[in-house]
Amino acid sequence: MKKLLYFLVAVFVLSACSNDGVTSSKASKDKTVITVSAAASLKVALNDIEKAYEKEHKHVDLKFNYGASGALAQQIKSGAPVDVFISAAEDKIDDLVKEDKVSKQDTKQLLKNHLVIVSKDKLENMNVLASEQVQKIALGNPDLVPAGKYGKQALERANLYEKLKPKYVPAKDVRQVLTYVETGNVEAGIVYTSDLKASDKIKNVVRIEDKMHDEIIYPAAIVKDTKHMKEARAFYEYLDTRQSIEVFENAGFDKVK
Repeated sequence: MKKLLYFLVAVFVLSACSNDGVTSSKASKDKTVITVSAAASLKVALNDIEKAYEKEHKHVDLKFNYGASGALAQQIKSGAPVDVFISAAEDKIDDLVKEDKVSKQDTKQLLKNHLVIVSKDKLENMNVLASEQVQKIALGNPDLVPAGKYGKQALERANLYEKLKPKYVPAKDVRQVLTYVETGNVEAGIVYTSDLKASDKIKNVVRIEDKMHDEIIYPAAIVKDTKHMKEARAFYEYLDTRQSIEVFENAGFDKVK
């Protein structure tokens, strides 16, 4: 039942991505549509990459499905029509390899990211999250949202996670965490450094040391069931060209060495 629900949601979302009206349908009539499921934190960078790629490859129409990496992986497991997947955590790709949805040789480490605490008022450090100054903390669901998983690790290593449980406001992805802080619905939230590029409203930031959590690696993969392997592989390869890496770096990511 759960797998069926994921599949129905995936089909609805992916259909919405590709049905922007009659004009869009006509424009895409003679193009190969490549569906890319990607972590929500990649949206700013991939919007720019989409424009550049489609300008160079006029026969391709890229369609993006953004969300929490865990939820996107579940959609692929359930048979959602996805060609390329870019995750915010390696374990989501590893699971798809185990499920035979992705070939190991069609995966690669693409980017690195870092964690920050964003807040309404200035915080001196992570420990202030336990004070009365902070009543609510937005955190992605650790089971589905990699930023939530890494955030949980950092809070556990700081001996804060259990203590802060009454303050957590769950979020479906990092962009929702950012929105909660921007709108003042919470006093603080944990997001990636790259997410700061998507907001001009966040002024208060505390960097979380990388040693407090697992290394944040963004891998990319070609989905085995793609009906357009040639075009999917071409875009997959384009993701780590110099042109694309410059876009990612401008959006706050680091290239994997």
